[in-house]
Amino acid sequence: MSFRVVRSSKFRHVYGQALKREQCYDNIRVSKSSWDSTFCAVNPKFLAIIVESAGGGAFIVLPHNKVGRIAADHPLVGGHKGPVLDISWCPHNDNVIASGSEDCVVKVWQIPDGGLSRTLTEPVVDLVFHQRRVGLVVWHPSALNVLLTAGSDNQVVIWNVGTGEILVHIDSHPDIVYSACFNWDGSKLVTTCKDKKIRIYDPRTGEVESEAVCHEGSKATRAIFLRHGLIFTTGFNRSSERQYSLRAPDALSDPIVMVELDTSNGVMFPLYDPDTNLIYLCGKGDSVIRYFEVTPEPPFVHYINTFQTPDPQRGIGMMPKRGCDVTTCEISKFYRLNNNGLCQVISMTVPRKSDLFQEDLYPDTLAEDAAITAEKWIMGEDADPVTFSLKDRVSIVQGGYVSQSATKSLSVSKKANILNKSAVGTSKSASSATLGSCGGGGSSASNNNSSASAPISGITEKDLRDITDEIRKLKAIIVKHENRIRALEATIREQEEHAESAAPKANNTTTSSSSNDTKATSDSNNTNKEDANGSAATTAASEDV
Repeated sequence: MSFRVVRSSKFRHVYGQALKREQCYDNIRVSKSSWDSTFCAVNPKFLAIIVESAGGGAFIVLPHNKVGRIAADHPLVGGHKGPVLDISWCPHNDNVIASGSEDCVVKVWQIPDGGLSRTLTEPVVDLVFHQRRVGLVVWHPSALNVLLTAGSDNQVVIWNVGTGEILVHIDSHPDIVYSACFNWDGSKLVTTCKDKKIRIYDPRTGEVESEAVCHEGSKATRAIFLRHGLIFTTGFNRSSERQYSLRAPDALSDPIVMVELDTSNGVMFPLYDPDTNLIYLCGKGDSVIRYFEVTPEPPFVHYINTFQTPDPQRGIGMMPKRGCDVTTCEISKFYRLNNNGLCQVISMTVPRKSDLFQEDLYPDTLAEDAAITAEKWIMGEDADPVTFSLKDRVSIVQGGYVSQSATKSLSVSKKANILNKSAVGTSKSASSATLGSCGGGGSSASNNNSSASAPISGITEKDLRDITDEIRKLKAIIVKHENRIRALEATIREQEEHAESAAPKANNTTTSSSSNDTKATSDSNNTNKEDANGSAATTAASEDV
C-alpha cells in the first residue's frame, strides 16, 4: 500500500485576490518603452509608475489613498530630458526616490508628504557620470544613502547620494548589465550581463570574486541574492525556454536546481520576500504570477501555486512588508500594471481563522532605519539591516501598516548630506548637516549633545524655530489675502456707486422720450380728425350738385 506524503508548510495555501476596480488606480498612461524594467516602485507611503510623457521622461507618484480614476493632468515628476527607464524608492527614507533615464543622468527626488500638488522638475541632486542611458538603479540594503547605478555604457557606479560623490567604479563588464543585487548585509554584489555570465563582486573594491555562465540563452537574465546567501536566477536556454536556477556563491557553474518553465518570450522578474523565503515570478507580458518557496530540503525550490488574471501585465511592483495588513494575514501585496491603464492591486494572503497577530507569519522585518553610514560602509564595516516586529512598532494607516517614524532620533555629523530634509529646496550643494537614522552611525558625543539640548517635552530648539518660521509665513500670507480682499471690496463699491449715479439719468431720458411720444400721438389724432371733416364736406357738396 502506497500513499503520498504532503509537504508541511505554512504557505502551502497562500492565495491571491485582486481588489475591486474602484480600489485600484485607473487611467494611467504606462510607459511604452521596450526596456526590461518593472516600471513600478512601491513603499508604504507612495506608488510610483513610469508614464508616457511628451518632451522628456516622467513618472507619477500617488499616495495610497488616491485610488480610482487618475486625472489626465495629475502632477508628475518630470525633470528628465529622455524617457525614464528605472525607479527605486530609498529603503531608509520613504520620501526619497531615485530615477535613471535615457538622458544618461540619475536624479534623486524628495517627495513631500501627501503627494505632489504641482509637477516636480527640480531634483535634490543630479548624479552625472554615465555616457549612455541608465537603466538600473539599486539602493544598498543597510548603508545610508548608498546607491548603485548601471548604464548601457557597461559601467557600474556606486554613489554616496548624500554628498553626490562616487564611492566605487566598476568597469569590468564587457557588455550591458542586465541586473544587480546586493546580498543581505551589502558585502557582496551579484550582476548578470549580456555576455550570458553571472559575476560576484566585492562592491568596495570592484574585484570579481567568481563568475560563470548563467543561462545559455541570449535574452535578458536576472539574479538576486537570497537572505541566507544563495543566488536565484531567471533566464532562457538555447531553445528560448524560460528557466530558473538556484546556485551557491562558491559554485556558480554548478546550479543546485535548474528548471524549465515554459516557452514565453517575456523576461521574468523574481520578486523576493526574505521574511517568508517566497519567490514570486512575474513575466513581462504574462497574465500569471507564479510563486515558490525556497527550503533546505530537496527539491529546494517548491512550487506553490499560480495567480491567474485575464489581462497581460506590463509591469509590477511589490510592497515592503511594512505596508502589508497583518490583520488579514496578508504576506505580500503587488501592484500590477496592465496595458489598458489599470494598476491592479493584488493581495497574497494566508488563510487563518484567528484575528490575532500571527507571529509565525510575521518574523522581524526590515525597518526604514539604516544600520550604518556610507562612510563606515566604504571603510569596510558590514552590518545586517535593522529589523523590527510588526506587532510592537506599527500603527494602522488605511488598512496598511507604517512604522512610527515620529519617535526616530536624528544624529548630526559634520559630513555634508544633500538629502537633509531641512535643506531640501534651498540648495543643491552639500549642506553642513546630515540627517542620520536610528543606528545610522552618528558619534556618541553628537547623540549626547542632541539629547542634552532637547527639552523634556521632546521638542528641540530647532523644532521651535521651524514652528516660529511657519507661523510667521502664515501671518504674512493672511496679511496678503486681507489686502487683496480689501482691494476687491473697494472695486465692488466703486462699481455700485457708478451704477447708482447712472440710474437717475436713465430715468430722465425715459420720461422725456415718453412725453415726446404722447405729443406725437395727439398731433396725429388731430390730423386724422381734420382729414375726416374734409372728406365729409366733399361728400355733401357732391350730393348737392
